[in-house]
Amino acid sequence: MSTTVGDFLIDRLHAWGVRRMFGYPGDGINGVFGAMNRAPGKIEFIQARHEEMAAFMASAYAKFSGELGVCIATSGPGASHLLTGLYDARMDHQPVLAIVGQQARTAMGAHYQQELDLQNLFKDVAGAFVQQASAPAQVRHLVDRAVRIAVAERKVCALILPNDLQDLPYEDPPRKHGAVFSGVGYARPKTIPYEADLQRAADALNAGSKVAMLVGAGALGATDEVIAVAQKLGAGCAKALLGKAALPDQLAWVTGSIGLLGTEASYKMMMECDTLLMVGSGFPYSEFLPKEGQARGVQIDLKADMLSIRYPMEVNLVGDAAETLAALLPLLRQKTDRAWRERVEEWVAQSWKTLEARAHAKANPINPQRVTWELSPRLPEGVVLTSDSGSCANWFARDLKMRRGMMASLSGGLASMGASVPYAIAAKFACPDRPVIGLVGDGAMQMNNMAELITVAKYWRKWENKTWILGVFNNEDLNQVTWEQRVMEGDPKFVASQELPNVPYHKFARLLGFEGIYVDDPEDIGAAWEQALAASVPVVIEFKTDPEVPPLPPHVSLEQMRNFTSMLIKGDEREGAILANTARQLFSSVLPGDK
Repeated sequence: MSTTVGDFLIDRLHAWGVRRMFGYPGDGINGVFGAMNRAPGKIEFIQARHEEMAAFMASAYAKFSGELGVCIATSGPGASHLLTGLYDARMDHQPVLAIVGQQARTAMGAHYQQELDLQNLFKDVAGAFVQQASAPAQVRHLVDRAVRIAVAERKVCALILPNDLQDLPYEDPPRKHGAVFSGVGYARPKTIPYEADLQRAADALNAGSKVAMLVGAGALGATDEVIAVAQKLGAGCAKALLGKAALPDQLAWVTGSIGLLGTEASYKMMMECDTLLMVGSGFPYSEFLPKEGQARGVQIDLKADMLSIRYPMEVNLVGDAAETLAALLPLLRQKTDRAWRERVEEWVAQSWKTLEARAHAKANPINPQRVTWELSPRLPEGVVLTSDSGSCANWFARDLKMRRGMMASLSGGLASMGASVPYAIAAKFACPDRPVIGLVGDGAMQMNNMAELITVAKYWRKWENKTWILGVFNNEDLNQVTWEQRVMEGDPKFVASQELPNVPYHKFARLLGFEGIYVDDPEDIGAAWEQALAASVPVVIEFKTDPEVPPLPPHVSLEQMRNFTSMLIKGDEREGAILANTARQLFSSVLPGDK
């Protein structure tokens, strides 16, 4: 029997299936933490080093487990610290519940210490449902509605609990006017379009002779259906970053990633297709999709507000990816002309050759692309991969070949720095039997990820599978922004903003009882990954990488090249190294000999 509001909250969340929370304590939320302590075995609390990291963990936990992610923090700064991680969940359509404390009800409106207007603060990120409790009998329906809305609509919701309310005796709603009686439970519906709309989509796809597909996170549970549709249409298929694990890269017609982090095969396919089928993707960069009017378009998404906003689609289908593709498949005609598919496969084969050549181009001391290229064939079965934002995301996107059963994610829509390590921690709690490998740049490590290695040290012994590896790209540079300044703005590197202190990350790992490996010779990269994969403790591998290896997009525009040239005229202090490495990257696939 629940005794306090805090006790009831824990019991109710447990009834909804919640088994863990990520967060950080504080006096504004002590009543709930006391209730957790009084209910051993119900909800496990995972203590992050910072509330922002806890919110990232909740977002990643939702991605990797398919369940509700829950984070918890105290009032004032504890609550406000959650925002970045919550925005990550909101922009990637993940169900997350934030539970935050507030000052006592009697102090509200008195400019009291740590009193923030939390309802307004959370109104944007948790606009689907954010409410502050004012009476014990209200908490029941607040919890039920918050969880149900978060799970059903795949959105962020927030509950605000004044600290004096948390310790009050819980009361059921009274049987009188003005009270409501809510219940627990939600079953996801089967969502498919009407037959007539499916037929319109099939007609458009059947008419195409050069069909391109683009799949995103919404297709992660529809691998078999995507393959079946692609085979019937003779289509090639690109993957948005959040859909990296949706298709295995061994398939000769899978062009890999798309966009600034994409492959040449994906770019060429989109520029030459006459029909586009998008499935579960909010890929943002329209310039990497067909030109308007070039292709007939069909899009499938569960969220109507994501339809026809990147490309003007002829047929927009609201539905679950797997269910909708399965319903669409019998309406599609088998394409017998293989010319387009063979052309796509040629582009794919050439893209992999180009990536291999770029990965083995000389650098000083290590080419960062080779780090992921060497990891790819060594990836263990069932691995969960995470990446931070920045230049390391380029190598994550292009070079790692996904196989069936693998999982991979990062901060997609928000593209926030600092997500890789909390994502990799959450992956272990969501999938404790799987190996986990994260990739991160030195900028994100110094920003907030080093501290979260302490969280790994706190919990790793509880994990069923002990393989937890972090690869750090140490180039002493905020590298992605440096290259954006050069290529997009035509400006030289601004050293004051871009240069980072050199930190021995592998030595910090050893202080925590991990294995720390330092690599500054490209010939040692493969052996380092193998050593890490064989370790019985967490591992941090520090790769000393060359910041002047450009994370080139699959197609560099004339304007970008002019800006690049303009930058050199203005005088970038590393222009000699830049020219040499850019030449190697651009021409390594076509020039013979030592490069």
